[in-house]
Amino acid sequence: MRARTAWVGGTALLLTAALAGPAVAAGPAPHERTREAVEAAVEAGAPGATVTARDGHGVWSATAGVGDTRTGEPRSAADRFRVASITKTFVATVLLQLEAEGRVSLDDPVDRWLPGVVRGHGHDGRRITLRRLLNHTSGIHDYLADPGFRSAYFTQDGFFRHRFDTLTPRDLVDLAMRHAPDFAPGTSWRYSNTNYVVAGMVIEKVTGRPYATEIERRIIAPLRLGATSVPGARVTLPRPSSRAYSTFAVPGGPAYDVTELNPSIASSAGEMISDSADLSRFYGALLGGELLPARQLKEMKTTVATEADAPHIRYGLGLMNTRLTCGVRVWGHDGGIHGSVSEAASTADGRHSVAVNFNGDWAGDTVDVLEKEFC
Repeated sequence: MRARTAWVGGTALLLTAALAGPAVAAGPAPHERTREAVEAAVEAGAPGATVTARDGHGVWSATAGVGDTRTGEPRSAADRFRVASITKTFVATVLLQLEAEGRVSLDDPVDRWLPGVVRGHGHDGRRITLRRLLNHTSGIHDYLADPGFRSAYFTQDGFFRHRFDTLTPRDLVDLAMRHAPDFAPGTSWRYSNTNYVVAGMVIEKVTGRPYATEIERRIIAPLRLGATSVPGARVTLPRPSSRAYSTFAVPGGPAYDVTELNPSIASSAGEMISDSADLSRFYGALLGGELLPARQLKEMKTTVATEADAPHIRYGLGLMNTRLTCGVRVWGHDGGIHGSVSEAASTADGRHSVAVNFNGDWAGDTVDVLEKEFC
């Protein structure tokens, strides 16, 4: 989850790169500007970066900077990292698969599946549809905006006291219910992580299995995403991985190692782990029609306007449509959680995709990587 999508949270000289796939003709490398973008992120202060792109030439990866500021170990193209709000695209994909199977409707009210769960201080799950959860037009308050939650998990002192806490999805929803809705359902747009915690709960209610199990059997296994997992309450990252660093949003402040944390604080809104190769494969497959029938993919790509200060972004069902400065539109999602900032995107046909991660949450521009790759 991230500044743009709600989860917010020294430098290195070593630059490494790897190229895989068919040989290309002599001349400028097709991804050279993308390489320059990740190097620029490290020059700007990010500890390290890893990126993978897929297109008609094959699969290309590059890294810059370090994965461990103490040892100087470089970042790896195989690094696994917390993908945060990119989880939302996986969750939306599962719900749309269930719709294609006739097991749910996007127009079902939340109360049909979770009676009484979304209720309190003006929230009413009888008036909120599954569609409104997925495109953030529900008005449900974002639990991340709760002052107590932010103090406990997004300040230095709070994080190191609470980073191993286990929270249930119901804990997170109940926290949001202590606040008034942001607006009446369907009347506006605001990004709310609570929407996707509720969506994960709906998946479990419909299928009788945890949302993690459904993601694993419906997406991870068929696409053979070997680096992708739904960790639940596991506090460590699988190997290979880099360390993750955060300044806790203090400009110019020291960077702390925040690699170990209990991702239950993010739940189905942002707990997943992956690598750049798997993410580029996932978005290419999704946009290429491998995971959803045409009707559900069209639903997913039906967008609404976001904030007035971001006219270049429209939001679908767990999928962002971003207009780059060159006029190209790409589909994907970003994500930021303590010490990890990521973005993945694909062309509309799934034939060209890219995914990038920085292992620090205070410097670097993932959108610049998209600009350099697609423009």
